[in-house]
Amino acid sequence: MIRRNATAADFQKWETLAAEMTDAELLYAAMDCRKVESLWRHHDPMVEGFYSDQASTFGTVLNRRRMAQ
Repeated sequence: MIRRNATAADFQKWETLAAEMTDAELLYAAMDCRKVESLWRHHDPMVEGFYSDQASTFGTVLNRRRMAQ
């Protein structure tokens, strides 16, 4: 389990990973992170926030791609 806040390095790693993913993979990853985020809600806000940040990063990359088309 990751019990820390997301760092700038995490965001960079996720952006790099997202650049190599298909749209379907990005959607799946974002949805999966949202599921994990919801499981941690009311239990550990730090872990919840970490997965929320990851989901947001993947979702943002996907939205950027869709807007560029």
